Amino acid sequence: MRIWLDDVRPMPAEWDVWLRTAEQAILAIKLGGVTAISLDHDLGDESAKTGYDVAKFIEEGAFKDTIAPIEIYVHTANAAGRQNIIRSIRKAEKFWHERLTRT
Repeated sequence: MRIWLDDVRPMPAEWDVWLRTAEQAILAIKLGGVTAISLDHDLGDESAKTGYDVAKFIEEGAFKDTIAPIEIYVHTANAAGRQNIIRSIRKAEKFWHERLTRT
């Protein structure tokens, strides 16, 4: 399943599921079957969780080996949020790579 996470921008045709909240995306990842996700950072008002929260969840799962590798894309217009998400993605990819090279 390919997830488009964005509260405003419509889902492009190449994605399977349009989710609008970080909580929905985290639940989908927990349930399994997510092969790719594209993240927006800002998902509603200031109190809402963000795409960065999803990236941190994926990073933690990669570290704990509870989440299989996922293709991760970033489509946010928030420059600072983009950098935070990219840092988490790089860490997750590093953890996944280390596991693959150990086996």
